[in-house]
Amino acid sequence: MFMGASTKQGYDIANKSREIVRSLIKNDIGGLSPAEQDIVERIVHSTADPEYAKLVSISSDFVENSLKALKNNENILTDINMVKSGITQYEGNVDCYIKNQEVIDLAKNQKITRAAAAIQFAADNDFKGIIAVGNAPTALYKAIELYELGELDIASIVGVPVGFVGAADSKQALKSTSIPNIITEGPKGGTPVAVACVNSLIQTMKKD
Repeated sequence: MFMGASTKQGYDIANKSREIVRSLIKNDIGGLSPAEQDIVERIVHSTADPEYAKLVSISSDFVENSLKALKNNENILTDINMVKSGITQYEGNVDCYIKNQEVIDLAKNQKITRAAAAIQFAADNDFKGIIAVGNAPTALYKAIELYELGELDIASIVGVPVGFVGAADSKQALKSTSIPNIITEGPKGGTPVAVACVNSLIQTMKKD
């Protein structure tokens, strides 16, 4: 399956779309590695927004650390179930705890969002792997906090929450840490961006 295509017609459409994407953003991604280029192409393809080629920022160790985690079948943790549902063809666990009753109770008791409580729950249950945040800045802030306290074992973070409250600031906070990361500058981001990034990494890992 390529970009969700499973028939010849689907493959033809997907290939044509990628050709168009490459022609639109080639000047913006020329300095990236092939794996990084694939990530950006998939993001632009999934959003139909070439501006993302100018907004994506990838730390130098992000791809290497992410691929190592995937090859070791480490877990992927998502902030919401929509992101989890979009991640395909991974043989390891893809988890989302936002609807877990313990998480709901934890959020109420600590007066924090369920997204943040889900990250805390993962840390309390020995999570190790990649975190993908497409929607909740509070999840991103909590992941950073627990990582810096030495309470959360993170291989890398896909930090692309969308919105006008907290999203841009949380991504800049992530960018300033030592955590291998990919972010989108400003308020843009969301589920399609997070999914495109993770699925690109999975496909790159399968090719290696």
